[in-house]
Amino acid sequence: MSKIRPFTVAIPQSALDDLNARLDMTRWPEKEAVGDWTQGAPLAEVRALADYWRNGYDWRSCEARLNALPQFTTTIDGLEFYFIHLRSPHENAAPLVLTHGWPGSVLEFLDAIPRLVDPVAHGGNAEDAFHVVVPALPGFGFSAKPEKHGWGAERIARAWGVLMAQLGYTRWFAQGGDWGSLVTTHIATQQIEGCAGIHVNLAVGAPPPEVLENPDEESAKVLAKIQHYWDWDCGYSTEQKTRPQTIGYSLVDSPVGQLAWIFEKMWAWTDNQGSPYDALTRDQILDNVMLYWLTASGASSARLYWQSMGDFQPHGYSMPCGVSLFPKEIFPTPKAWLGHIEQLVYFNELPKGGHFAAWEQPEIFAQELRACFALMR
Repeated sequence: MSKIRPFTVAIPQSALDDLNARLDMTRWPEKEAVGDWTQGAPLAEVRALADYWRNGYDWRSCEARLNALPQFTTTIDGLEFYFIHLRSPHENAAPLVLTHGWPGSVLEFLDAIPRLVDPVAHGGNAEDAFHVVVPALPGFGFSAKPEKHGWGAERIARAWGVLMAQLGYTRWFAQGGDWGSLVTTHIATQQIEGCAGIHVNLAVGAPPPEVLENPDEESAKVLAKIQHYWDWDCGYSTEQKTRPQTIGYSLVDSPVGQLAWIFEKMWAWTDNQGSPYDALTRDQILDNVMLYWLTASGASSARLYWQSMGDFQPHGYSMPCGVSLFPKEIFPTPKAWLGHIEQLVYFNELPKGGHFAAWEQPEIFAQELRACFALMR
């Protein structure tokens, strides 16, 4: 077993000074030729956020918030992983591993963690408490960057099994969205020892043949949204799954390039009324961007697409599963499309929220996990 080591975030001031110098020297493109987001993140929006980043934003506040939590690293299969591990004060709390995706990070879960660890303090019951483990994916944030290919979703799922065993957990649950959904799904498909059930907020499914031939109103809307994604919203994915190294030079060298690459998805994938700030604050967005910038993770995080993008398809498994469907999810998969899940013990459609469920709606997210895993305890 690898020794678990305490971790403290300590970004040197020289890294923040370098960021400010690069922001000051940004060479801006001309304004987009339309009056909306259809050509990408608008110049005025990006300039305004970059100006706040340079002149108003405080990274040290995020750093302090992270350092107020128990953080650790450990080595699994030759790679160092960073994770947050917060134990509940309640007896019989259930261990739970939460997995983020791209362009998110462990920060997505910060507001949900207290609600999961101590539900009594947030209107819940002690029997719904969790010991929470939040690892950073390989190549993301403070986890190490794989030097060779092979770290796909299935291998990450096995690593999480090792991590939970290192922490002494013999029976636990798993949850994820985006890439976290695929990793969590592979915990189920591989029957990772100790996992008693999973929950996802991005469920990958396939319409039955009869739906494709004659879609009902709900399926027609979902099919149209999927088509919109492939027509207008997947350029980032195509680049990252085919040439992650090429886009990586821009993301690692230009803070505004990294900012715009992520900021556009905060607009496209959140439940908002036209502005990303309807769902997330400027500080929340910049905190997340900083985890990519300060760790130079633009290329290494993109490589996960090269490694595993073709794996995003329905996988059958027998482990109990729950699904929460948030209305502005990229692929809001209907229950009828999830026949490959043998034990779909929980399915619920929510009134609000988008792709970043825990980040956008931490209270609803926590309530969903309590309700889902109560059926598996």
